[in-house]
Amino acid sequence: MPDLIHLLPDSVANQIAAGEVVQRPASAVKELLENAIDAGADQITLVVRDAGKTYIQVIDTGKGMSETDTRMSFERHATSKINTAEDIFTLHTKGFRGEALASIAAVAQVELRTRPEDEELGTCLKIEGSTVKSQEFCNTPKGTRIEVKNLFYNIPARRNFLKSDNVELRHIIDEFQRVAIPHPDIHFTLINGKSELFDLPKAGLRQRIVNIFGKKFNEKLVPVDEKTPILKLHGFIGKPEFAKKTRGEQFFFANDRFIRNGYLHKAVCSAFEGLLQDGIHPTYFLFLEIDPARIDVNIHPTKTEIKFEDEKAIHIIIRTAVKHALGQYNIAPTLDFETDQQFNMPELPKGTAIEAPGITVDPTFNPFEDRRKGPRPVSISSNPSGSRPTQDWESLMNDLPELDAPTRQQEQIEIQETPTRKHFTQVGKKYILTSHGSGLIMIHQQRAHERICFERLMASLENKNIPSQQLLFPQNISFSASDFQVVQSLMPQLREMGFDIDEFGTHEVVVNGIPLTLESNDIQVVLDQLIENEKDFRGNEKEDHLQKMAQILAKVSAIKIGKKMEQEEMHHLVDELFACSSPYVSLNGKPVIINLNLEDIDKSFN
Repeated sequence: MPDLIHLLPDSVANQIAAGEVVQRPASAVKELLENAIDAGADQITLVVRDAGKTYIQVIDTGKGMSETDTRMSFERHATSKINTAEDIFTLHTKGFRGEALASIAAVAQVELRTRPEDEELGTCLKIEGSTVKSQEFCNTPKGTRIEVKNLFYNIPARRNFLKSDNVELRHIIDEFQRVAIPHPDIHFTLINGKSELFDLPKAGLRQRIVNIFGKKFNEKLVPVDEKTPILKLHGFIGKPEFAKKTRGEQFFFANDRFIRNGYLHKAVCSAFEGLLQDGIHPTYFLFLEIDPARIDVNIHPTKTEIKFEDEKAIHIIIRTAVKHALGQYNIAPTLDFETDQQFNMPELPKGTAIEAPGITVDPTFNPFEDRRKGPRPVSISSNPSGSRPTQDWESLMNDLPELDAPTRQQEQIEIQETPTRKHFTQVGKKYILTSHGSGLIMIHQQRAHERICFERLMASLENKNIPSQQLLFPQNISFSASDFQVVQSLMPQLREMGFDIDEFGTHEVVVNGIPLTLESNDIQVVLDQLIENEKDFRGNEKEDHLQKMAQILAKVSAIKIGKKMEQEEMHHLVDELFACSSPYVSLNGKPVIINLNLEDIDKSFN
């Protein structure tokens, strides 16, 4: 039998290994930015073109590298950050494996220029697909400048799996933010083509967050600060009123390294219990300073997942600290056990004498005497079954509240004028109730109207004629740089949905007109939800995309629970609902109509 096992060529092995580290342009950006931080840079500039597919450049003011180090930095597992296995558990740097540059060079064309401060000349190294093309001295500023061109040029299949430029650019922005937030002492710049997306000067942590996510973010933040023997926790949480229906700005950092941890995320969410409705997600920027020996960062190639030595204790600390912050700033409901509000009596005027309460006794009082009819006999056996006499039941029925006179009169008029027309009753300003056959039907008014609005929008989309209304006063809306990129990509679809919207200034749009079903005060809500949906959208078909947008628009436009409806409004809503193609199911797949037959009602009284 011939031998089957053989060693892979270095070029193939390098490309396979690169796939673990460099999955898309954003992966290369992350590794290069972290290398710049480890080099001690106080200013870092990132330049990308075509969402990083054709060009990525990182310029830093770090300490630079010598000629020998420049060449060695592209060798696999060559690093200056650890020497022994024990060093992995005392890490204070971003990288340590020595795989980043080697992985990038295996799948791209790379040019690196670097110079230490004490050298007159720097080194220029060019590599393509792990092959060194040239190395020579050059004039270059102190620090390092690295260019990555034509990512995955030698692996076309991998390149074909990349998403659109808008999607890939959002991933780059995400990685840029995750690196920039925990390092406010470094000046970061991000340039996309000829457009500057971010210019983040050195600042405090709060100001860095505001510079990234917009000026309005400042009022949303509540500080968190807790010191324990296990860790130091600090950062910010968002006020409950600014929470979102989809996960937005949620950041955990362990020793200034961005991490993902579902268990710790639950700790934050549990601290918001009672303040947020189901499906609403809080905002947070939380930093864990912990002994590196108590964590293991070497469990995932991207180092975004780490293990904690005592995860349960950290969970409790985070939950308690967030609750404390909410209570300290009077956001969470609190109880004062030292004061009973029912004894908070108003102060008496100065000099007022306090009199002791007196007791008056009626010596002629007879508890067995009815003052209106005279004495009444008391008999235990007069009603042995315990049932109430008939006249007493009648008096109880008379005590039941009746409909007010206008309402009763209105019902009589309706019955006289339209004897065959159903009468609807609104229950709890949430459901519409009416008789049907030998039972009752209940209609969820909000879900019903959502279904109506959605099908109306989809019909208008098919006819390419969504009615819109011009605003008397156009609205200017600002976004973070990341969200503004999403809005730009959504412009064609927004216009197709009935929005009259244009770019206006830096990271800002002006809305001149909106769909006819929408209210002007809902514009910001709709755009925010459309942005969050776009970030999570996984479909490819344009029809699926427009359908999802129509669902969001319908949900915002629909009448809400708590709206009082008149008879004509309920009739109109029910008529329109049963004209829909799918009247029985909501946009979330939940029931819109429930039928309660007589048998079900009878069971409720058993």
